[in-house]
Amino acid sequence: MKNGSKKSFALRINPEIMKAVEKWAADEFRSTNGQLEWMINKCLKEAGRLKKEEE
Repeated sequence: MKNGSKKSFALRINPEIMKAVEKWAADEFRSTNGQLEWMINKCLKEAGRLKKEEE
């Protein structure tokens, strides 16, 4: 996937988890989608599952 392109997908999520994500997003002045993307990216980096960007 090219840098900057996005892929859409449906996500089924527990309502309580979604409520917590929405609150966290609002606290951080992000959209819910942006918050989820940030969380996933952070977890992937911490787990060593994300390829490092070429400098």
